[in-house]
Amino acid sequence: MKLDILAIAVHPDDIELGVAGILIKHARQGQKVGILDLTQGELGTRGSAALRLLEAQEAAKVMGVCVRENAGMRDGFFQNDEAHQLRLIPYIRHWQPNIVLANALEDRHPDHGRAGRLISDACFLAGLRKIETSYEGKAQQAWRPKRVFHMIQDRQLRPAVIVDISEVFDEKIKAIQCYKSQFFNPDAATDEPATYISSQGFLDQIKYRDALLGKQIGTQYAEGLLCENIPGIKDLNALLLPETP
Repeated sequence: MKLDILAIAVHPDDIELGVAGILIKHARQGQKVGILDLTQGELGTRGSAALRLLEAQEAAKVMGVCVRENAGMRDGFFQNDEAHQLRLIPYIRHWQPNIVLANALEDRHPDHGRAGRLISDACFLAGLRKIETSYEGKAQQAWRPKRVFHMIQDRQLRPAVIVDISEVFDEKIKAIQCYKSQFFNPDAATDEPATYISSQGFLDQIKYRDALLGKQIGTQYAEGLLCENIPGIKDLNALLLPETP
């Protein structure tokens, strides 16, 4: 299955918080969108790895993605090294995405920045034909995504690209709320400890962040992306948003 967009992130729920709106929007346009979680988030204070996997699949249904898989790397202890790059490259070559969305290159959680660099490096290496890989026993050909973008996560980084998600923002929140073990849920009776992300305030921060990004481009809500290479356009008309009635 060739994908138009592949979102890769270290923890189940990273994608939902950072770029769910973009994925939902492109899926609704008929494009093929997929997700690869690098770990099961097994070191998370609340919930369990098994529960996180179930929640991730529910969120995938909300977002309308074609496929969601887990690479089974060790939460907290994966590295950006040859072994992990060679585990990631086969997924990239198998799905042949035109665009990859990845973790931020720097963030509050050290896993995010390390994963962002691992994904970026693996995308480049996937284009080198002398690196031999296989998927389900079949030899693969080289493939390098045309663009790698990094999401904005906890830190308020300056985006290179801002994407309007106003019409799908409610669905983004629904996808986030699939992670009942992780985020604020007033109906859930739990004796698990409170965490940085389990308060109503954290969800409010996501809403305010997307609202501030939307304000920069004159829309209600938006998601920001960063990239190491400057994206090009054919002409200035490509930067004009449709006028609202």
